[in-house]
Amino acid sequence: MKCPFCGYNESKVIDSRPAEEGATIRRRRECLACQKRFTTYEIIERMPLVVVKRDGSRQTFDKVKLINGMVRACEKRPVALTTLEKIADEIEQELQSGLEREVKTVDIGEMVMSRLKAVDEVAYVRFASVYRSFKDINTFMDELTKLLTEK
Repeated sequence: MKCPFCGYNESKVIDSRPAEEGATIRRRRECLACQKRFTTYEIIERMPLVVVKRDGSRQTFDKVKLINGMVRACEKRPVALTTLEKIADEIEQELQSGLEREVKTVDIGEMVMSRLKAVDEVAYVRFASVYRSFKDINTFMDELTKLLTEK
């Protein structure tokens, strides 16, 4: 590992520990030339996920977009950002562990809705209203009725 201070190519690992709930390894290193310490992170190299949109276009999976969509649905609701980040991490992990490299937005949306329903029903209805693009009040009421009968 190249030292960020002097550029020397060799260092020794002083300490290693899991970070981000075991998803990465944090290593404290010391340069063998200048003796300054620095931190590196080791992460698993993941295969890129491609999201197939409704219009057939494709783009790489973006967890930030997923979180932003949930944040909008949870606006003015008592849902912590850490909860939404955890949901996004779970969904990303589930997609990465699957065999498919291409995932439809429909599948991602269903994963989000199933998790939001358990966290906050209002956020679930908000997300569903945008995701399922309710055409009129009747389709909205159908979704609310389904939610109420599941209780």
